[in-house]
Amino acid sequence: MLVPGGSGAAADRPHRGRSVTREGVRAPERAGCRSARTKIAQDQEVVVHPYTVFKTLLFRPVIRLLWRPWIEGVENVPSSGPVILVSNHVSWGDTLVTPAMLPRQMTFPAKAEIFDARGKGPAAKLVAWFLRTVGIQPMDRSGGRASVGSLEAVNEHLRRTGLVLGIYPEGTRSPDGRLYKGKTGVARLVLSGEAPVLPVGLVSSEIHRGPLGVPMMHRPGIRIGRPLDFSEYRGTTPSREVLRWVTDEIMAAIQELTGQEYVDVYASSVKTGALSEADLADKVLARPGLGTTKPPVPVAAGAGADGA
Repeated sequence: MLVPGGSGAAADRPHRGRSVTREGVRAPERAGCRSARTKIAQDQEVVVHPYTVFKTLLFRPVIRLLWRPWIEGVENVPSSGPVILVSNHVSWGDTLVTPAMLPRQMTFPAKAEIFDARGKGPAAKLVAWFLRTVGIQPMDRSGGRASVGSLEAVNEHLRRTGLVLGIYPEGTRSPDGRLYKGKTGVARLVLSGEAPVLPVGLVSSEIHRGPLGVPMMHRPGIRIGRPLDFSEYRGTTPSREVLRWVTDEIMAAIQELTGQEYVDVYASSVKTGALSEADLADKVLARPGLGTTKPPVPVAAGAGADGA
């Protein structure tokens, strides 16, 4: 054991009857006191979050065994501090495979309906249980003040915890594997804080039935892109044009990672049957926001007419 200020063999010998801390050598301890090693361990105690234990010992090994996922671009994710990951959404398995493979703790603002699995199958019960276990926050999607309040709560949760927050801008799963129009709530969230924003592309994450009815994926992949820069719009009161442009840029970055065909309508309108296949064919674009120009930067909140 090395003692501060000492060297060589003498420094390596333990000091009989005395405890050693980060500050050096203290007076001899009375019989029955804790050993130096115990004291050092206490001084340098590391608190392990239950999420980390659960993911390391159970969750990640099971996901790797069943689905054999892969991930690239992890180096783009900061090692600490709040981060927003914006991703496409193909299946309910996306909410499992991404946090399982990401080194940091991750949370999602999930739609409130997912948390009520009464009368549903084993898969739905598994997802609901997992979301509650890792502290996922319900998101009200009914619109109006309820949705705005949920968004503010999610933003506050991100600031308070400093976690990685996953967002699905489409608002729901893709009905056919294509990429759909993003909702501007993601832009409001991004512009109201300082957290870096990274696009994520999920590929081959479709769920199919395996042996004994076990949900399976065929080697799903996670691609994490470089941070997107919307700093010039932060601290302003964004217009509808700004919110739409930021959202489209986010979706375009996701499309670059996935190679999905883009349909410029909300996925929810397809699920309700409001649009026919012919309608959808007319809405296919080469990229989100095609033909639109970058909007001017609004006057910063609290600035005068002269920008001062």
